[in-house]
Amino acid sequence: MYCQHLRRAFLNSTRTGAAADSRRRFLPRNFSDSLPKEESIMVGESEKTEITRVLFCGPYFPASHNYTRDYLAKYPFIQVDDVPLSEVPDVIANYHLCVVKNMRLDSNVLSRANRMKLVMQYGVGLEGVDIDAATKCGIKVARIPSDVTGNATSCAEMSIYLMLGLLRKQHELETAVQQKKLGEPIGDTLFGKTVFILGYGNIGIELAKRLKPFGVRIIATKRSWALHSNGGIVHDLVDEKGSHEEIHEFAGKADIVVCCLCMNKETVGIVNNLFVSSMRKGSLLLNIARGGLLDYSAVFDHLKSGHLGGLGIDVAWTEPFDPNDPILKLNNVIITPHVAGVTEHSYRSMAKVVGDVALQLHAGDPLTGIECVN
Repeated sequence: MYCQHLRRAFLNSTRTGAAADSRRRFLPRNFSDSLPKEESIMVGESEKTEITRVLFCGPYFPASHNYTRDYLAKYPFIQVDDVPLSEVPDVIANYHLCVVKNMRLDSNVLSRANRMKLVMQYGVGLEGVDIDAATKCGIKVARIPSDVTGNATSCAEMSIYLMLGLLRKQHELETAVQQKKLGEPIGDTLFGKTVFILGYGNIGIELAKRLKPFGVRIIATKRSWALHSNGGIVHDLVDEKGSHEEIHEFAGKADIVVCCLCMNKETVGIVNNLFVSSMRKGSLLLNIARGGLLDYSAVFDHLKSGHLGGLGIDVAWTEPFDPNDPILKLNNVIITPHVAGVTEHSYRSMAKVVGDVALQLHAGDPLTGIECVN
C-alpha cells in the first residue's frame, strides 16, 4: 500500500508539489495562528494520506532545514517547517518529528507534543532535551552517529584549523598584513607537539588519524577503551592512553588540549580551575564539542595571566556568543560560529538521515540511521 501511495503521489506531484513547496518554504508571520489542526492531501482518486510534519526549532544552522527540504522535495506528504524558537511551544502539538538544534525541550514543552513520535538532533548533542520527560511522554530521542555522516571528520578538520591558527598567530598575521610588515610574527609548528584528546570518541578518533602525519605525539583519555569494535586500529593511533580519572595528569603532559567530550551532568564545567592550572604554561586549549564543558572564569583568568597560551573555540558558553565579550578582545583567542560540523558533506548526509526517518515514520517502518538513547 505504501508503494502505491508513493507512485500515486509522484504522478500527482505536478499538481500538488508547487503548493506543498510554497507551504513549506514561506511561513506566515503569525505561524502558530495559521497552522491547521489537521491536514490531508489527495493521493489518487479516492485515498487520502495524512501529512507527516517535521519541525526544525529556530533559525540557526539554516542549512539543516534547507537541505532536508531539498531531500524531501519529491514527497508532498512530508512537510518541513522551521519555526521561531519562541513559537515552538505553541505549535509543537502539530508535529510528528522534531529536530531540536539549539532549542531546550523541557517537560513543559514535551507534554504538549501530543503527536510527537521522535525528537532528534541534527548531529550528536542532546543536552537540550529532557530525555526522562520525553520517555514519560512516549517520545523516542535520538542522535545521528557522527562517524557515518562525515560530521566527525568535519569537526576533526576544524580542530586542526584552530590549532594552526593559534600556532601561527592568526590575529597577528592579519595585523602584519594591514601594517605592511614582512617575516613576522614568528609562529610555531604542530610537528613535535604533544596533543591531549580529552574524550576519545568518534571525533577524537578522526582527529588522531589526521594528526599523525603532522608528527605529533597523541595522548588521550576515555572512560572505557573496550568499547571500540575496531580497537586495534583505533588504539594504535594513541601513544599513551588513560582513564577519565587521569585527565589532570594528562593535561600536564600536553602542549595542546582538545576537548571532544559529550556534555552531560558529569562533564559540565569539567575544564575548571583545577584542570586549566594543571596544563603546561603556554599550552593551547581547544573546544569543538560544547561550550558548557569549559568554566568561563577559569579559562579567562588563565588567559589573562599568561598561563594559557591560547584558546580556540567553535562553541561558546552562550550561543550566539556576545561579540563584545572581554575574552574575544584577547589576541590569542580564536572563535568560530559553531561551524565545525557544518560542511557540505556532513550536512547533506544528515539531511538524508532526517529525510529517511521522516519517510519511515510516515510508512510505519523501523527507524534506521539514528541512535536512540531511550
